[in-house]
Amino acid sequence: MSGSKNLVSAQWLLQHHDDSDVRVIDGSWYLPQQGRDAIAEYTAGHIPGAVYFDLDGHSDKRSDLPHMIPSAEVFAAAVSGLGISNSDHIIVYDGLGFMSAPRIWWMFKAFGHENVSVLNGGMPAWNRANGPIEDQQTEVTTTSYQARLNEKYVASRDAILTFVENGDRQIVDARGAERFSGRAPEPREGLKGGHMTGAKSLPFQKLVGEGGLFRSGIELQQAFEGAGLDLSRPIVTTCGSGVTAAILSLGLEELGHDDNKLYDGSWAEWGSHPDTSDKIIG
Repeated sequence: MSGSKNLVSAQWLLQHHDDSDVRVIDGSWYLPQQGRDAIAEYTAGHIPGAVYFDLDGHSDKRSDLPHMIPSAEVFAAAVSGLGISNSDHIIVYDGLGFMSAPRIWWMFKAFGHENVSVLNGGMPAWNRANGPIEDQQTEVTTTSYQARLNEKYVASRDAILTFVENGDRQIVDARGAERFSGRAPEPREGLKGGHMTGAKSLPFQKLVGEGGLFRSGIELQQAFEGAGLDLSRPIVTTCGSGVTAAILSLGLEELGHDDNKLYDGSWAEWGSHPDTSDKIIG
């Protein structure tokens, strides 16, 4: 795995695809404006043996916010239905390379599954490596997956309000610079523009380098430090709706930074909630 437990290369997956404990998940998810159908693409062709994880379908249906993390019971039932066991090494990929796969990686981590990795470069990297593709429905045998939420991975709105007021944790925003500054409109209606008081800007694309592969080592460190972050202090990641924030969380984990949380509601919640209106800059 090239020294990383969070990322595997397409070459690694080609060599280990048939290992008894390796399970592959297609976690593709797209914004409406991207005009792509993740389920249709999975049906048309996916990595052999991959099962599809529906990010929206396996979310908290009690919330009006998009794809919020579900309860442990709901998550366990979804994963059991995909035929995945607690002992499996899960490899998650998506159709863009780095979009939704890190979010699913983060969800598994939050529910106690340590042996989970993202395919570095996703489906584009798999295609470049001439990896096989199949269109057959993957047959699964239901398991009894166990999940328990570890709160260290998740930040609520109330927690963020505290962090903003007392500065206990640094906040880093994965949205683009134009949205962060408020110069570009938010894609969801009813949201104020701008960013949380005290937040730093680090668009997630800055963590992706040549060939659509994740940056590593000094380049990754420089991206965070260049955004004004102190890697010796606790951090919270945020974005538009909690998806691309997980790309920053992945980067922090790669750097050995294990005191970080993801704000699940992200700007979809912060930019619309009356309690936060006086804590927005932009």
